[in-house]
Amino acid sequence: MPNKDGHRRFGNIRKLPSGRFQIRYPGPDGRMHTGSTTYPTRTDADRALTLIEAQMISGDWTDSDRGKVLLGDYARTWLKERPGLRPKTVELYSWLLERHLIPGLGGVAVGKLTTPLIRSWRAGLIDKGVSVSTTAKAYRLLRAVLMTAVEEDKLIARNPCRIRGADNEHTQERPVLTVTQVFELADRMADRRFKALVLLATFASLRWGEVTALRRNNIDLETRTVDVREQLIELDGGEMRLGPLKSRAGRRRVSIPAVIIPVLTEHLATYVAPPDDAFVFLGKRGAFLRGGNFRREAKWAEALKEMGVQGLHFHDLRHTGNTLAAQSGASLADLKARMGHDSDRAALIYQHATRDADQRIADALSARVEAEQKKIAKG
Repeated sequence: MPNKDGHRRFGNIRKLPSGRFQIRYPGPDGRMHTGSTTYPTRTDADRALTLIEAQMISGDWTDSDRGKVLLGDYARTWLKERPGLRPKTVELYSWLLERHLIPGLGGVAVGKLTTPLIRSWRAGLIDKGVSVSTTAKAYRLLRAVLMTAVEEDKLIARNPCRIRGADNEHTQERPVLTVTQVFELADRMADRRFKALVLLATFASLRWGEVTALRRNNIDLETRTVDVREQLIELDGGEMRLGPLKSRAGRRRVSIPAVIIPVLTEHLATYVAPPDDAFVFLGKRGAFLRGGNFRREAKWAEALKEMGVQGLHFHDLRHTGNTLAAQSGASLADLKARMGHDSDRAALIYQHATRDADQRIADALSARVEAEQKKIAKG
């Protein structure tokens, strides 16, 4: 706004040889900034300065010059500046960046990213055959990168990742084994060392990395509990690394059903070295157990084929255990603690599935009662 002497209190305006007007103003960083565009009239330029001043007062102002950084450069720097990420997460993010984000958007300035542009990029991934799950992961990563650009670095005023449902993976329903099938699968393992592995992963709801990282002193046969304290990670390059769990909730103590205690007792006595810190499940040569080696030595695929079960992954054992726990009537808080989750979302999935099944049972019972009553009425 101009003062009485005709000069502005904030910023200044000058007329260019072209006849258009250019603005300059002091930023919160102490530097003078030149407007990224010019204006046809002095009034338009004055209005632009007034808007910029208001943005600075409200904290919404962004540096248009800094917004010129390319997304590819910014995203790579973003990833490097997050040393707390787990190695597997770094691998995933790096792969998503180089494979899906940078080829499509890496050459676009952060300040030029728009919701329609991102929508087009996402649609292009799906058209190329990229799975919905992977596309959702790439979108969530992009949203996280740009959220930093908004909230911390002030490169842009708002996050353009505003596509409803783009972060949902819509993964297909995973198979669930019956209790009888779990024990049958355990008995069909070609290597007897893996019988306890299958039972413990299922009935303690453990992830692959959690169960393969267990040590002798993590299992208490008297109290029938297992302490989950770390996880074993297999990196893409083949390196095996022990690391922290995904979240604080991941560190947990899980109760073990009494029915599998005899199998665990035999396993510890037969296959596990005496020291307290000895690993419970190792490969034949005493090295960390890899997923590929397990499937080959256990003859996993052959066992499933003999059982007539299709598409079962090891992680589905945890899914089965979670489902059984929900069907037992466990509360939301109990399910979260057992599963090692901070949020309610995953536990609610199992509770909802249980309620749906229970409703189907009630409907079937109602239909049966009605059928019987009709028979009596006719009789």
